[in-house]
Amino acid sequence: MTDAPSAGAHAPGIQRKDLYKAFAASLSGTTLEWYDFAVYSAASALVLGQLFFPASDPHTATIAAFSTYAVGYVSRPIGGIVFGRLGDIIGRKKVLVITLMLIGVATFLIGILPTYDHIGLTAAVLLVLLRFAQGVGVGGEWGGAVLLSSEFGDPRRRGFWASAAQVGPPAGNLLANGMLALLTSVMSDAAFLSWGWRVAFVMSLVLVAFGLWIRLRLEDTPIFQVLQSKGDRSEKPVTEVLTTQRRQLTAAILSRVGPDVFYALFTVFILTYGVQTLGLSRSTILSGVLIGSASQVITIPLAGWLSDYVNRRLLYAVAAVGAAIWSYVMFALMQPSSFLTVALAMVVAGTCHSFMYGPQAAFVIEQFHPRLRYTGSSLAYTIAGVVGGALAPLMFTVLSGEEANSLPVSVYVTGACVLTLVGLLMGRDSVPDEDLEYLRQHERDEVA
Repeated sequence: MTDAPSAGAHAPGIQRKDLYKAFAASLSGTTLEWYDFAVYSAASALVLGQLFFPASDPHTATIAAFSTYAVGYVSRPIGGIVFGRLGDIIGRKKVLVITLMLIGVATFLIGILPTYDHIGLTAAVLLVLLRFAQGVGVGGEWGGAVLLSSEFGDPRRRGFWASAAQVGPPAGNLLANGMLALLTSVMSDAAFLSWGWRVAFVMSLVLVAFGLWIRLRLEDTPIFQVLQSKGDRSEKPVTEVLTTQRRQLTAAILSRVGPDVFYALFTVFILTYGVQTLGLSRSTILSGVLIGSASQVITIPLAGWLSDYVNRRLLYAVAAVGAAIWSYVMFALMQPSSFLTVALAMVVAGTCHSFMYGPQAAFVIEQFHPRLRYTGSSLAYTIAGVVGGALAPLMFTVLSGEEANSLPVSVYVTGACVLTLVGLLMGRDSVPDEDLEYLRQHERDEVA
């Protein structure tokens, strides 16, 4: 068991209202950014292959669409390097405003982009470039969003407070798939393919405006304010992480691979598998994924909270083993397929993922010292995204083949979860005193 405070405890020098504002800013901003990212992911499985990569073989078109999906992950390290460095130099808040605007504008532009039928190959090129911009924004977002809530919160309850940003992906996925499920249920396939899918992308500007309103009203984190006042910021945080924090960085990267691959399985690949292999309607499979994402809005903070009271690495490891096992059971459960079996499969998959993903943010950031935390966690997040999430849907499609054999897919997920277990073994447990010293200094500065 870990030494955790009571549920009502909060960190020295932190007003409870600021803590709640930081939690809301982290949750809402990340949700809105992941809405943008997730709406592309779902659309790549449902329509983008047909519209931007026409081919006589739907399987080939899907592979092409998933290749652009991967671009959003491959570009993340650029965002992690650029914005992670800036986050440790100019502050968490400023960088988070920039990243939110970047991904919101890119998503809106995808929504008004002409298709292959109108401008030919140029459409595919522009789609890839905008997807690249999305990835850069997300690459710089995650580390800052986690720090925004966790550095306002009590470091002895870091698992719960850091989970605010972790709720963003399933909440964003919930909004994105909910929007697409609504559109597919109220219009014909022809109308959805023609223009309906664009509505989900264009809505991005409204959602991002709301996120900016919340983030602009918040101060930077107390820990960064102390780093700034003491002049304790690194001038070359990327270089310093790569030269002095290699074990920590490796542990953080590997810990993320399994959750990223497993998430791609039950939120992206399953859409194509459900429609093309199981013969389900788009609305049915989207509704199943929707229910799984909805359950994670509850189970992720629950897992983060629980990781403050039991060993975080052990909880994470048990969930990784569960995810590997469920990757086999899930496909068997869905045959014969129905809405109920799909929904059950997605809820259990979401729960396995939650108990990895809920504690993950705290585990990753506590591998690094506060002065290098934005850079270190951003690099870990983005590099793992390339190794794990970027290639996963493409690899699933290639491995399953035209016959849609699920066994190679499950084996791939198992390998990713083994890498996560290795990362957890390499990592360290929480050291709250590192943060508490900065927070006590912030309290003294406030009094002075």
